[in-house]
Amino acid sequence: MAERTTGLALLDPPAVAPPPWVPRRGVRAVARGLLRTARPRQWIKNALVVAAPVAAGQLVSWHTAGRLALVFALFTAAASAVYLVNDARDAGADRAHPVKRHRPVAAGLVPVPLAYTTGALLGLGAAAVSAVLCNAMTALLLAAYLAMQLAYCVRLKHVLVVDLTVVATGFLMRAMIGGIALGIPLSRWFLITTGFGALFMVAAKRYSEAVQMANAQGATRALLTQYTTGYLRFVWQLAAGVAVLGYCLWALESGGVANGSLLPWRQLSVVAFVLAVLRYAVFADRGTAGEPEDVVLRDRPLAVIGLVWAAMYGMAVADL
Repeated sequence: MAERTTGLALLDPPAVAPPPWVPRRGVRAVARGLLRTARPRQWIKNALVVAAPVAAGQLVSWHTAGRLALVFALFTAAASAVYLVNDARDAGADRAHPVKRHRPVAAGLVPVPLAYTTGALLGLGAAAVSAVLCNAMTALLLAAYLAMQLAYCVRLKHVLVVDLTVVATGFLMRAMIGGIALGIPLSRWFLITTGFGALFMVAAKRYSEAVQMANAQGATRALLTQYTTGYLRFVWQLAAGVAVLGYCLWALESGGVANGSLLPWRQLSVVAFVLAVLRYAVFADRGTAGEPEDVVLRDRPLAVIGLVWAAMYGMAVADL
């Protein structure tokens, strides 16, 4: 009987130990952790790639839509690569944060080497595909974004003011790349409005973080201890003012009522734009603008104002 049992045991396949970088929760759990680390909720920011084509009224063909979908995917891959590298570098500090400690890398679900490797593959893949399928300027801008964001992860996020500028520039690059991919000239007012609008949201986010972490001694973002809340408030107020001024000059530059239009929709859209800035400033002033995507997606009045603005601008582009 013992011999039979031994013989049957020899027919069973030997147990294979999982690779050392796979936690006990399994490969699926690691895959879900990688996806969470890539920040799917943040991908909405990459919708800015359509900003320049929409502003120029050139989002009208399947070719344009296909090219923008490709650029969106490439920028999403690049941004996800940066998130993976950033979380791998900040794993130790994130463990001291009441919320960030639940991030997959900080929690130990995704091993740090795997996060680095996946980030490198995504970044290199996005750069390679853009070089093959897009024009040279698009590939160059995407590569510059990756280089700048990696420099931010390593060093620049510890440099006063530069950290705010780099994050805001990342948003500006998103808005620029769609126009560059389609060969659309970028208006100076478009760049000013987008750039300072991004700085407004970035400074408001930092201000909210500073308010919420006032008693934590900057445990997870040491640079916050070097900014005062008064300074950050000054920055987002200044940026909001410049963004509004830039948009007004952009809208008024086009003149009055276009041929066939019932009303000067572009100029009237200034009202909706200013109201949107004022509404967002309510959350910035309260110190609750730490997650801009939550503010934009969950606040119904802000969503309605945004729809009104989009309708007005759409009618201006269509000369209705």
